[in-house]
Amino acid sequence: MATNFLKMHGAGNDFVVLDARRATLPLTPAMISALADRRTGIGCDQLIVLEPPTRADAEVFMRIFNPDGSAAGACGNATRCVAEIVGQDAGMRRIAVQTVAGVLPAERLGGGMVCVDMGAPALGWQEIPLAGPCDTLHLPLPGDPAGVSMGNPHATLFVADLAAVDVATAGAALETDSLFADRANIGFAQVISAERIRLRVWERGAGLTRACGSGACAALVNAHRRGLTGRSAALVLDGGTLGIAWRAADQHVLMTGPSFMAFQGQVDLSTYAA
Repeated sequence: MATNFLKMHGAGNDFVVLDARRATLPLTPAMISALADRRTGIGCDQLIVLEPPTRADAEVFMRIFNPDGSAAGACGNATRCVAEIVGQDAGMRRIAVQTVAGVLPAERLGGGMVCVDMGAPALGWQEIPLAGPCDTLHLPLPGDPAGVSMGNPHATLFVADLAAVDVATAGAALETDSLFADRANIGFAQVISAERIRLRVWERGAGLTRACGSGACAALVNAHRRGLTGRSAALVLDGGTLGIAWRAADQHVLMTGPSFMAFQGQVDLSTYAA
């Protein structure tokens, strides 16, 4: 039976979106991986499944899967895309998107631009989580990264020349380091000025992507903790620029950026069954 899908992206971070709000979908990790394959499937950085919310303060539940079939806790770029399409359908400007990491309020600003409240960063070693106690501002790893959780674990390395860094090799090695109890997303950031950061992110389970919303939030938080920037900056990623602000009043991180509909179609899920 044909299943409708949407292909969306936020700053080049692309998603296949499936709607399971009215009927469950028979997805398995192998099927998810096959759908995400860019040669033999639809192709995406993450597969997104929309489900009915389990909380009264949310309009939709967003489940996130990496191309290797593993689950992810949060995805800022996907949240913007989901908020835009759900908001369009419901005629709502403000949308609350529930994830396994919590409810993320979003506001549609027009022209596909969406602002998402990503919540407060978790800075304790147990919250990231790490394998043992350590200073999360200076993790005991090559490159002196800083650690934080934005609903999923992140480590940010600050480099003098991002163009000179082999992000794929270094990111893959650090993602699975034993310090990270549940692997980690690895960001490589070059601070251009107090208001501008160039960033590339190796995402756990996905590899090098054109943009990572939660990684951009993590980079700004860690840059400010290190005294390298103020509480807001433009994060320049391979696929576009995101505006990130770490609000002092409640410590929440706001992310503003685009959402795009690339195309829509139908797929026979049974052909991807293992």
